[in-house]
Amino acid sequence: MPPRASWVEPPLTLIRRTAALSLVELQKLRHDHTELLTRTVQPLLWLLVFGQIFSRIRAIPTGPVSYLAYLTPGILAQSALFVAIFFGIQIIWDRDAGILTKVMVTPTPRQAIVAAKAFAAGVRGLSPVVVLIPVALLLGVSVTANPFKILAAAVAVMLGAGFFACLSMAIAGLAGTRDRLMGFGQVLTMPLFFASNALYPIEIMPTWLQVVSHVNPLTYLVDALRGLLIGTPAHLTLDFAVLLGATAVGIWVSGALLGRLVR
Repeated sequence: MPPRASWVEPPLTLIRRTAALSLVELQKLRHDHTELLTRTVQPLLWLLVFGQIFSRIRAIPTGPVSYLAYLTPGILAQSALFVAIFFGIQIIWDRDAGILTKVMVTPTPRQAIVAAKAFAAGVRGLSPVVVLIPVALLLGVSVTANPFKILAAAVAVMLGAGFFACLSMAIAGLAGTRDRLMGFGQVLTMPLFFASNALYPIEIMPTWLQVVSHVNPLTYLVDALRGLLIGTPAHLTLDFAVLLGATAVGIWVSGALLGRLVR
């Protein structure tokens, strides 16, 4: 049998190490039932309070769909953002506990460490969905029953949460401490949310905010979720291309910055 091409080994090593570390992250999630439950409280309040009020005053034009239906995918995307944007704190905790240093002295690629954390963030990002979709159905929102569309929506949520986790870990590499990371996270969270189409259509934004919205990955996550879950027109190919590309770049950049935490 001819020897395996040398260029095949690095990708295979990355995949194997990412899978192994992802299993470790999943084991951690088994002990976080309370946290997973509390993550659903804020999105539920947005849906039950903000959504109900603005549905009645009809202040935001949403075309043929009700504002509550329009808002539901936006709140799902928001929950993924809020779950993932402080994920870099886990990296700092691992550094402070000496775990990160032990992993990084092994042959494990740094991108595998980041990718496993991003996967865990994606799984966490799905937890609010399990609660929000039934609540939306009870409120009269018509959500697709197509299992393939629901699966695609879950993949979109995981990609979005994975990207924002990578962004958080990249900031952790630059900030170096939990306090600084919390500050950066708080500064970024609301601008990312409000500079997207989660609450209102891009068309009613000021021109400068429309430009920001078009380079905001959250916009593409919301667009994909609306198209898949409530059937509004969407650019699904572009949406998934942006989410995949942003996540891949995020993994590479975060991996490159990871070494700054253990200097």
